[in-house]
Amino acid sequence: MSFDLHHGVLGIVGRNGMGKTTLCNAIMGLTPSTRGAIQLRGRELRGLTPNAIVERGIGYVPQGRRVWPSLSVDEHLRLAARSGRKGSWTIERVYETFPRLRERRRNGGGQLSGGEQQMLAIGRALLANPTLLVMDEPTEGLAPVIVQQLSALLKQLAAEGEISVLLIEQNLGVATEVAENIGIMVNGRLVKELPAAELAADSDLQQRLLGVGRHSEDEEESAAEAAAPDEPPQVFRVRRADERLGSADQPPPAYVSQGAPNRWGRQAAAPTPETGREHSREEKGEPREGTTVAAPADELQVPVAQLVDRCAYVVGTFDTKGRELRFIENRLERLGLRTRTVDLSTSGKPSSADIGPQEVARCHPGGVSAVFSGDRGEAVSAMAEAFRHFLPRQRDVGGVISAGGSGGTALATPAMQVLPVGVPKLMVSTVASGDVKRYVGATDICMMYSVTDVQGINRISEQVLSNAAHAMAGMVAHAGRVKRSSTKPAVGLTMFGVTTPCVQLASKVLEDDFDCLVFHATGTGGQSMEKLVDSGMLAGVLDISTTEIADLIVGGVFSAGEERLDSVIRSRLPYVGSCGALDMVNFGAMDTVPERFRGRNLYKHNPQVTLMRTTVQENEAMGRWIADKLNRCEGPVRFFIPEGGVSLLDAPKQAFWDPEADKALFSAIESNLRQTADRKLIRLPHNINDPEFAQALVEAFREITATHKDKKEAVHAQV
Repeated sequence: MSFDLHHGVLGIVGRNGMGKTTLCNAIMGLTPSTRGAIQLRGRELRGLTPNAIVERGIGYVPQGRRVWPSLSVDEHLRLAARSGRKGSWTIERVYETFPRLRERRRNGGGQLSGGEQQMLAIGRALLANPTLLVMDEPTEGLAPVIVQQLSALLKQLAAEGEISVLLIEQNLGVATEVAENIGIMVNGRLVKELPAAELAADSDLQQRLLGVGRHSEDEEESAAEAAAPDEPPQVFRVRRADERLGSADQPPPAYVSQGAPNRWGRQAAAPTPETGREHSREEKGEPREGTTVAAPADELQVPVAQLVDRCAYVVGTFDTKGRELRFIENRLERLGLRTRTVDLSTSGKPSSADIGPQEVARCHPGGVSAVFSGDRGEAVSAMAEAFRHFLPRQRDVGGVISAGGSGGTALATPAMQVLPVGVPKLMVSTVASGDVKRYVGATDICMMYSVTDVQGINRISEQVLSNAAHAMAGMVAHAGRVKRSSTKPAVGLTMFGVTTPCVQLASKVLEDDFDCLVFHATGTGGQSMEKLVDSGMLAGVLDISTTEIADLIVGGVFSAGEERLDSVIRSRLPYVGSCGALDMVNFGAMDTVPERFRGRNLYKHNPQVTLMRTTVQENEAMGRWIADKLNRCEGPVRFFIPEGGVSLLDAPKQAFWDPEADKALFSAIESNLRQTADRKLIRLPHNINDPEFAQALVEAFREITATHKDKKEAVHAQV
């Protein structure tokens, strides 16, 4: 891309994944560029180190602020002033520009609200006395009042003429209000540059150039990027000049939050003799515009250094559950966590949350109008869909907590389900004591029963919501830091009762080299395994028991849905599969079997489970379905056919022995599968539970995982 910025503010806008942050990193020397030129006042910057680029006159406000949690505000600014160029911007001028920072000058960076952290990040950059200020998503996640303050500051900088600003911004309203010209970025290219006023006045042009809500492929890419595991942050201890240590060996204390302020910056109240603290107005059921509570000395504190780049998202309908959600937020802040509130209301009322309903609604594939359609039922479903796309795009999600009734639970949990396994997810709900399968799905969502309705702060709700907040704080603080019991690569195996001997033998042979995770193929079992595949937590799959496909095709109770095997297709992981238990469809007790199946070959597995033998026609349909899925796999695939039977019951003299039905299954797979060097079908003259069959599965799995690993390492070496 090419552009010139001579003065004022140039805004760069575009959807997620278009390369805006990469552009900033290239300018700052954080991402090396191999061609072209980056010049400031005619002097080449390409090839210089980031600190040299700052010395030449470029200040950087990175996305996510990146303040040091254990350095105070004053220490941040003194460090920046010491290393920056000298000019009109001094620490005193920063304090005059941001009076709130003066009030918070002795607080650690991790104790600041999002708006205060952004003020600090901007002040830190200004102390370099730059000619150009590069700002990457400065309004992300901020309350509207803070956004207005930042917009006013950018206008002031432009009017003074001392500093030009390159503004990377998702908020189109802010970009068009502040900037003189706007550049549209698509797939790493600047496709159009035009006056900001022209873009602001033409909604059709905005839709045509920015394509709001129409690019599902980018949503998938963003979700995949969010699912990638973050590297643990480096944490440094800073020893201050005025620190007094008891001994030379005693380490300086890490900052911990002692009652983090709310975003209005109220001072802590004096403690009461009875409790050692003053109850906030929120705890009393009053509006939150009260004092921030200083935490008792014996209350658990989370070291803020553990929470770099991680934020607890408090989500829900703030128009009806605002007091309860603010109570949770207040509790989390007192424990030292950064919080971000997200409003999922569909009422259209003004929102006080950090992220309002309109911003969430923009993530719906059909745009904002699809959410606020005027029909309440449709609006709730559409908002849930919008939030499901919104949440994986956020890069600082350390955990998600919500509270509500059935509607609020239906709004929040679909988005929780798409987050990777291991990211803390907690739903306080009035429906948590019943059947929660539709809300939890195949994920690790924690459901907590609210006991009373989520309505007001009383002696019950105060205790329940406090417990929820403390549980979330503990999970966020320690997520990703649990010591693994095994460092071996993990492999997922599917097992059913009638394939147990095969899976047990395969696991035993593999356990020295792999961490074997066995999933019961009962619908949610297959879904759980595929969730781990999507989360990047498995090195391969031994899908021995594909019986859930039979329930999908015929109508049993253990279907894993049409998406079965889709994660394997997406991930291209090594896959070894077989036909385990495809001879049966599962139902509940005998009297629950549908009337149309009563004359079929039924087998009473136990008082609660009835099995039904699949027919020739059903096996043909299953074979075609499996072959179609395998044909879409681009990773290494080996699919084994056990000619001696697919389960313990599918063997000579057993209840489900039916060679004709098996032949229909095997022939359908073989005739429809497109075999290649990486996709092979292997027939063996064994029952699936014979030791020779299990051994063949293991040998094939070892072969393709080793080859897959070698190919990945070769590609990595080339890159």
